[in-house]
Amino acid sequence: MAMPEKKLSEQKKPFDLLSVPLLKKFIQSKWYPGIFQWMVIIVFSIIVFELVAGTINPHRNFGTTMTWVLWWPLIPVIFIAAGRFWCAICPFGKLSDIVRKLVGAERPMPKFLRKYGIWLIDLFFIAITYSDHVWGIVESPRGSGYLLLLLVTMVVVTSVYYERRTFCKTLCFLGGLAGNYSRAGALELRGTPDICKTCKSQACFKGSEKAEGCPMFQFVRTMDSSAECNICGNCVKNCPNDSIRLSLRVPTKEIWGIKNPKLEHASLAAVIMGIVFVQNITMLEIWQDILAMIGSVTGTENYVVNFTVAYIISMALPILLLLGTAKMASYMGMAESVKKNFIRFGYAIIPLDLAGHLGHNLFHIITEGKAIWYNSIGLFGVKVNPGDLSLASTSTVQLLQYAIIILGFFGSSYTAYKLGSKAKFKAMVPYYALMVLLAVINIYLFSLPMNHRVH
Repeated sequence: MAMPEKKLSEQKKPFDLLSVPLLKKFIQSKWYPGIFQWMVIIVFSIIVFELVAGTINPHRNFGTTMTWVLWWPLIPVIFIAAGRFWCAICPFGKLSDIVRKLVGAERPMPKFLRKYGIWLIDLFFIAITYSDHVWGIVESPRGSGYLLLLLVTMVVVTSVYYERRTFCKTLCFLGGLAGNYSRAGALELRGTPDICKTCKSQACFKGSEKAEGCPMFQFVRTMDSSAECNICGNCVKNCPNDSIRLSLRVPTKEIWGIKNPKLEHASLAAVIMGIVFVQNITMLEIWQDILAMIGSVTGTENYVVNFTVAYIISMALPILLLLGTAKMASYMGMAESVKKNFIRFGYAIIPLDLAGHLGHNLFHIITEGKAIWYNSIGLFGVKVNPGDLSLASTSTVQLLQYAIIILGFFGSSYTAYKLGSKAKFKAMVPYYALMVLLAVINIYLFSLPMNHRVH
């Protein structure tokens, strides 16, 4: 009777994409991910040139359109479908590899960055979003261009001094977002435990003549999360035992059994929800009324002051709601401390974060999508009067947004259920109520008229 059970267990194993010979051979070749990296670098160079030297009209600038109307909306989709694959082909990562190869000192990552890097990433992400609203980076081709050049400078400096992709792991503003979202993604790279435990080469981490070691400092043998795996393929090239597998999985599954929850990740999940709130609120027709109301309290009409107040409130609200929910759950019988509940169940917000981010960006790419084509052909001197830029009606976009939020709500609720599988239903009620509240707030904001980024 044991044999059929074993076969049934084997059938439940996820399909290994590397079992497809053509795909495995491509990932093991020198063409991966290099062919994609160079394509992205070429496009990135054109974008930066257009941002810095092209028209100052953001609505006609190729760089602005490609960055904020196309790339930024597609990023969460990539994270869901393919984990941190973008990080494998990102021009900053490739630039880091080139600089380190030419002039890199390959010093160990500083202890400060190793310990506090994720907090720095969180702060940079918050600061960049803030600066957009205060200085209008998105609406300024020059501002967007200088931001990218600043990031390029940071990449070069860190790559000159430190090993591997220190910038990507500890300083890139997209890193925290990529890590959190990739936990909910549908793709995972793992080692085969029975093979890895007998391996003595550790080539996945140390590297070999075929490729350098993991640029994100990951050891496949102990890796149980996709948060810092770039799907770069180095471990696939280096592994002498054919242990690496690349599999599809149910989105959010990784979060259900998170083994080492961290405060910085849970806090970022809550903060991202607040940032989605503020991104939506500032595009609403009632935004000026909100500023006036805040101004009546602060006693000033200064936009920076009043926006700062709104920004802090928007970020603090989800954190306070999560903290209050953790306290309520503990009061109603949750076994762990309030802090542990805050950290563990903070991860449950990630699917709703993704849904809110997708819903917000969906508005831009659908209602302004034709600008991508018009500004692209504009590079070749073809001038057209774009007229209506939308690919679909606003009502259609709203229905899609509602559907995405509902999916995110079920994803977050089920994640909370799995995280609290050993808890009594009574103790879980506050978390389910929190997911309902966050979903309702998102749906309400999406139901209100919004302004376009490109006209």
